[in-house]
Formats: sequence, structure tokens, C-alpha cells
Amino acid sequence: MTLDASLLDALIAGALTAGRAVMEVYRGDFAVAAKGDASPVTEADERAERLILADLARVLPGVPVVAEEQVAAGEIPPRLGDRFVLVDPLDGTKEFISRNGEFTVNIAVVKGGRPVVGVVAAPALGEIYAGVVGAGSRHGTVGVDGTIRWRDIAVRAAPTEGLVVLASRSHAGPETEALLSRLAVARRVSAGSSLKFCRVAAGEADLYPRLGRTMEWDTAAGDAVLTAAGGQVVGLDGRPLTYGKRDQASDVDFANPWFLAAGAKPALEAALAGLGGDPAG
Repeated sequence: MTLDASLLDALIAGALTAGRAVMEVYRGDFAVAAKGDASPVTEADERAERLILADLARVLPGVPVVAEEQVAAGEIPPRLGDRFVLVDPLDGTKEFISRNGEFTVNIAVVKGGRPVVGVVAAPALGEIYAGVVGAGSRHGTVGVDGTIRWRDIAVRAAPTEGLVVLASRSHAGPETEALLSRLAVARRVSAGSSLKFCRVAAGEADLYPRLGRTMEWDTAAGDAVLTAAGGQVVGLDGRPLTYGKRDQASDVDFANPWFLAAGAKPALEAALAGLGGDPAG
């Protein structure tokens, strides 16, 4: 498997195809079911995942895939190896159900425990983000004819007047509120799904703290986009998040620790200091 332009183009095309399927469901009436962990799932999640898995079987034959709905059904690759793919076919199902448009299709390639390629499509917003670590990130505006107008993106310098902080629309809790009370926050913006990583990557915000439960498929694509744009995604110990976690003593397979996603290093340092931690090296 090579991390070349043709692979990225194929992942982008796959995310857009899945996004169109999601929108077909979104525009109509749909039922909402509950998975074993009580999280919601719709026909859109399942339809998009089937399309992505079929694309990945053609583009990356033999490469293990960890996909949210397959995991919920108990279908997990026995071995991941050094390279695998993480898929969230509909990140932000609550946003999808509430019809606010802030949901995404996420595909990420992981190598050596870190996401190195990420694609995040927001079909209701007509947006897509793509990043390759070491080669940069892009934001695309998707036209009605399917063409994409791309621009390069990068994190911004931390502003002197205070941070713009992105908080989860559905999951911000008291720990997040306590952290934000210790920071110089100029403005707080609510957003759903992995768009929060992408807004930081595009220089539209400085910090996204997630002091709550997430899974690897929720974060891998956004992590890659933000890292490729010059940002960092770290646990509360200041170390980068790792992926492919199995047999965790403290949690289920593929569960993430709490984390901070930041643009410029001063924003990360301020957040770690607010938690009583140390900056990443």
C-alpha cells in the first residue's frame, strides 16, 4: 500500500459516494435504532459503510478495515498489523437525526499506530477535507456537479486576544467547562462531529478539547487532517493519540482516552497547563 495521490483520490471519491448515499436517507423519512451501547444508528450509517467497504476492497485489497458498524456487529479483523483503515460512515449521528447538517463521513489510513491519511466529507454542507501527514491538508467545496474546488489549509498562530475554542455540541461536560474557565477564551463555538478537527486545521479555531469518550473511528480522519495541517492531537499526558488499541485494561477495544486537538503549540501548552499537564515535547 502506497500513500500516493491516487490512493488519496480514491478515498476522496469513496467518501463522496458514501456521502451521496447518506444524503438520500437524510432527505427522506428514516427510522432510528439503538445499538448495544445505546448509541443511535440509521439506514444511512449502514448504507454508507457498505459502499466504503466495497471501495476499500478494490483500492486496498487485503488491508484490514475497522469500521464502526461492523465492530458493533462483532466483526473485527483478528490482526491489524502495521497498516489498517478506520471508517466511521456517519460521524455525528445525533446531528444527522436533528438535521443540523454537521455530520461527516470519515476514512483514515493508519500506519505504525498513527493516522497518516484522512478524509472527512460533510455532505450536507458541501465540504470535504483531506490530509496526508507530511504533505499538507486541503479543504474542498463540492459543486452540484460533483467537482471540487480545493484550497490548501494550515493551522493559524495562536491569537493574542484569546483562543477560539470548539466544544462538542452533544457531549460537552463539566470537565470541559472547568478547563475552559481556566483559559483565556475569546470565543466559544459549538460544532458537531469531526468537523471540529477540520475547523482547527483550517485556522478557524485554536483548540478542541474532548474530555469524554470517543472511539478511534470518530477521530482518526480528523486527527490526520489536523496533524497534516500543522496541528497536534494528544492525550492529557501530552502524547499523540495512538490507534489500533486492543485488550485495554481500562476500556474496550478501540476506545480513546480524553484528548486535546490544537492548532499552534501555544494553544496546546495553555490547555495542558490548564489541566495541570506538561506541553508535548
